[in-house]
Amino acid sequence: MVRTERDSGTERVATLVLKADVAIIGAGAAGLSLAHRLTCAPTGSRRLSVVLVEAPPGPLRPPPRTWCFWEAGRGRFDAAVSASWRRLRVHGPTGPPVEDDISPLRYKMIRSDDFTRLITRDLARHDRTRRLEATVDSVDGLTEGALINAHTATGEARSVQARWVFDSRPLGSLPAARTTLLQHFRGWFVRTDRPVFDPAGAELMDFRTPQPPTGLSFGYVLPTGPRQALVEYTEFSPTVLTGDGYDAALRHYTGTVLGLDDFEVTGTETGVIPMTDAPFARRTGPRVFRIGAAGGATRPATGYTFTGIQRQTAAVAAALHQGRRPVPPQPHPARSRAMDAVLLHALDSGLVDGADFFSRLFTRVPMTRLLRFLDGETRLYEDLGIGLHTPVRPMLRAAARVPGLPRRPFPGA
Repeated sequence: MVRTERDSGTERVATLVLKADVAIIGAGAAGLSLAHRLTCAPTGSRRLSVVLVEAPPGPLRPPPRTWCFWEAGRGRFDAAVSASWRRLRVHGPTGPPVEDDISPLRYKMIRSDDFTRLITRDLARHDRTRRLEATVDSVDGLTEGALINAHTATGEARSVQARWVFDSRPLGSLPAARTTLLQHFRGWFVRTDRPVFDPAGAELMDFRTPQPPTGLSFGYVLPTGPRQALVEYTEFSPTVLTGDGYDAALRHYTGTVLGLDDFEVTGTETGVIPMTDAPFARRTGPRVFRIGAAGGATRPATGYTFTGIQRQTAAVAAALHQGRRPVPPQPHPARSRAMDAVLLHALDSGLVDGADFFSRLFTRVPMTRLLRFLDGETRLYEDLGIGLHTPVRPMLRAAARVPGLPRRPFPGA
């Protein structure tokens, strides 16, 4: 609808107002996943009208990136999966690597451009889903919903009135936490002249990299063919590197560690993921909620987010289709978050050596069990068994300290 105003006998257009059952702000993994689930309504459930508000091209739109996760069998988004692996390797600082078959799981990689194309194609088939390219200025609560005020790239005002609003935009600042580390990385998509990669296996963590004073670093190799791979350098530490610092680390890893002497860099990706024990507010108004990383979907101790997003958006969509209040759930169990808080403090304080900690775990615990643990799907007795393969005394010291640590704002950007 178009809201108009009359002024001195003339009529001028003020704002284009769209009305919908659900409005979603942001078209990243969380926003697109929720829109997709809402359009796939179960038989007999009410069809919902949806408006997806996406930022115009520019600094508010996230750059292309990759998401990795693991699952058993065929998945909902397999059409967007660019590669997957059944065998994973972990290389300690010294010695031979640990390699394991993670069947029935597969480790999968989705590139954001492929994911966006898949979801866009599916959304186009549903006449009750609309997309609006605009920058959101404010979200105001109403008696029975909320009003999104926005403007287009040309400055035209747009508004969306919805019964429920789900905001997936990144937070401007992190909530206060006892411990916050950053998972920061740069990856090169490389192409070699000769076949040097094994497409059947991926290097999940390779600790043959210089370790920072706090936290840890590792290499990461995801082959997409015998001559192509995504090669990344990753750190868990309090501060990010300069661009030259990442490139120097990647040159060392590709040349000195992997022995790649002749390759072409066909693309890059850079990212920063907060790893924090901060509580994330999932509600900002009576009918306005946060989803995705802004709603706590990132697993604090690993930085993996895609699976948490799917759990969260599936629960929200099910509630809406069933006519229930769609409060986004915590994507990770309380026990998992408590253990993550202990590990983050142990890494940040230097109580444990990060490279040794993870190498030891993967050496002594089957990878499939560890991946289930990282998804929060293990039982208490399994968690205790995994805990016995960590440095027990330092971890107990960290566990004793964590409850008394103050929560402070994160000092960095």
